[in-house]
Amino acid sequence: MGQLARPHQGRLIAGVCRGLADRFGVSVTPVRILAVAGTVFFGFSIWVYVVLWILMPSES
Repeated sequence: MGQLARPHQGRLIAGVCRGLADRFGVSVTPVRILAVAGTVFFGFSIWVYVVLWILMPSES
């Protein structure tokens, strides 16, 4: 498990899902599916994504 950071490589929008997947040592696909499902079914997760985008440091 690495540190929690948004990577420069392999990101689609902001790299939040990739950063979370890298941190917890899982594939990025299930993390992205959970993010999309959470947005579709609960609506609030888009705000969580934006907050993480702001708070997560960019990988240097």
